[in-house]
Amino acid sequence: MTQYVKIPKERIGVIIGPKGETKKLIEDKTACQLEIDGDSGKIDVTCAEDPLKEFRVLEAVKAIGRGFSPEKALELLENDMLMLEVIDLSDVASTPKELQRIKGRIIGRNGRTRKLAESLINVRISVYGKTVSILGYPEQNTIIRTAIKMLLDGATHGAVYKFLEMKHQELLRTQLDSIELH
Repeated sequence: MTQYVKIPKERIGVIIGPKGETKKLIEDKTACQLEIDGDSGKIDVTCAEDPLKEFRVLEAVKAIGRGFSPEKALELLENDMLMLEVIDLSDVASTPKELQRIKGRIIGRNGRTRKLAESLINVRISVYGKTVSILGYPEQNTIIRTAIKMLLDGATHGAVYKFLEMKHQELLRTQLDSIELH
């Protein structure tokens, strides 16, 4: 079965990679075929052997399309628990200026908010086009989604930082508890 994903045309080159290396790496790693239409941004993914692998390849390709580097996106192929989540900001921004303001709040001055969220919760965040995308485990993605919603709802950065710090401590305690159980 063949499935497809559509990505922004300006990201097609990233999927192909220098001299076709990224496309070839994905195909070699997964035994799937990528058929790329550079004009429309449509990418067909066919995995003859494993339909589940097809879904993971689609997710990795979609992650590259949403602004992640191929290295980060391809982690989806290595770890079945890793999830991509895409949040559409066009629902909350009615004008291009409003969208720019919202993206600026999520990224923070000099990228501080995004970097802090990534390091405290151990996720990857990409703000691209009209979306914010998250690469992480389900529990981590839920935390980041909540933090982003707080920012969208007008919470101060300080309140969001406190929330992230609290969740960071909870995640550490959960990890310690699971280590003690083993």
